[in-house]
Amino acid sequence: MKSGKTRHRQTQHALPHPVHPDHASMTRILDESPLLPIHYRIWALSTGGTLLSGVSMFLLGVTLPLIIPIFAMPATSIGLAAAMLMGGTVVGALIGGHLADRLGRKPIMIMDMILLMIATLLTALAPDARILIGAELLVGVGIGMDFPVGSSYLAEFMPQGRRGRMMAASIAVQSIGMLAGAGFALVLLQGAHPGDNTWRWLLAAEALLVLPYLLGRLTLPESARWCMGRGHNAEAARILERIAPRQKAMLAAMAQRLGKKIHHVAKTRPGRHMGFWTLFSPEYRRRTLLVTLPWFFMDVATYGVGLFTTILLGTMRNSENVGIINGVGRGLANALDSGKVDIFLLLGSLLSLWMVPWLGRIHMQMIGFGGMTLGMGLLYVATELAGGTAAHPQLILSGFMVFNLFMTAGPNATTFILPTEMYPTQVRAFSAGFAAAVAKIGATISVFLLPVIQSALGVTVILLLMGTVSLLGLVLTYHFRVQGRGLTLEEHHGPALPQ
Repeated sequence: MKSGKTRHRQTQHALPHPVHPDHASMTRILDESPLLPIHYRIWALSTGGTLLSGVSMFLLGVTLPLIIPIFAMPATSIGLAAAMLMGGTVVGALIGGHLADRLGRKPIMIMDMILLMIATLLTALAPDARILIGAELLVGVGIGMDFPVGSSYLAEFMPQGRRGRMMAASIAVQSIGMLAGAGFALVLLQGAHPGDNTWRWLLAAEALLVLPYLLGRLTLPESARWCMGRGHNAEAARILERIAPRQKAMLAAMAQRLGKKIHHVAKTRPGRHMGFWTLFSPEYRRRTLLVTLPWFFMDVATYGVGLFTTILLGTMRNSENVGIINGVGRGLANALDSGKVDIFLLLGSLLSLWMVPWLGRIHMQMIGFGGMTLGMGLLYVATELAGGTAAHPQLILSGFMVFNLFMTAGPNATTFILPTEMYPTQVRAFSAGFAAAVAKIGATISVFLLPVIQSALGVTVILLLMGTVSLLGLVLTYHFRVQGRGLTLEEHHGPALPQ
């Protein structure tokens, strides 16, 4: 087997437009570095969007039943509040990715945390449903901005052999966020009373989680790959000194030789404008379909089920077995059951740390979609056995657990990773943002229509729809699959890879 260094040099020579040897040496420092304390720090501070997406999704699901009677919210407002959170991520992902490619990763990572601090405080202080819905939109924008920026920043710093595992660990934090949300809910709802301000404290908890990310990111370095892609080679060299301090003199000499030469590694010609249409050029069209369509269908299922897990569990559970009649009590009981099934989100995420690097992104994505389909099938069988009501709580919980396990073990991780690897540095964040935005459009549609479909057609129809979109994710992943396992970010953009 050839060494990583040899393979890297051969791939660089095979590129349609050879890379300057100094740029190749600089990226090699990133790719072949051992994991250092700075890598772990970069990883920890890149997880803001994923953690807060999990927390915000869970807490909104728990607090909505408490807020509805206080603000006298009609069904349309309930769906709108959830849809604004998801819809905001669409706008945020497009804006954040575009700005990060133009202005740098670090400024946008700080900017979105400032926005989230303001937005989360506003949700907790909202005097009426209108302000609450608007604040949830801003929370979604902040989270959406962070997804493509954080993932691109992380991918550009991680060593090649550890990139998949560290990025899978990053999206796994979303599950930790949901469990953290469940923890806040269980603690605060214990002493809650109908009509009190417990829901405000639940939403204020999000602001407490934003603060350490905001402060920690102030001292992060800019992405060295972004600097090279913009011709800021002297800055890139200074950043790389923090990873390879013994090569300081060599890096300074490289930066001097490079001057303002741009590091261009792409399937498109140097000098050709890279932007939105790059995603749909013949060189990248198949990759764009691979990273957008399966993620779209995954989010239709994941957010539709995940955001309303508490509501679905409450609807599907036989009320005679609950023994609690007030709204706060039902919220606490639903939070307990949601916590049980959300543990499998974390278990699946931990499984992805091993399975994604071992089986590869594409295979694990297909396996995950298959498991999600199975989980929805179990839930459908449970409701059919009960004639549309729920008298099989163990089978119901099993269905949710299977769905959550396979979703986080597979597509929840792989759809997050793939966009950062499929595109060049100059459009990486925008491309990841575009993929995330398409996915969140699916999430927005799902969470807005779910209460309406549930009310009009029942739970079984929802389960059939969620099972169908999960199956579509599997089929589309297989159809648009692209080989690229074990490659560096630059090697992904060499000659056309076999399908």
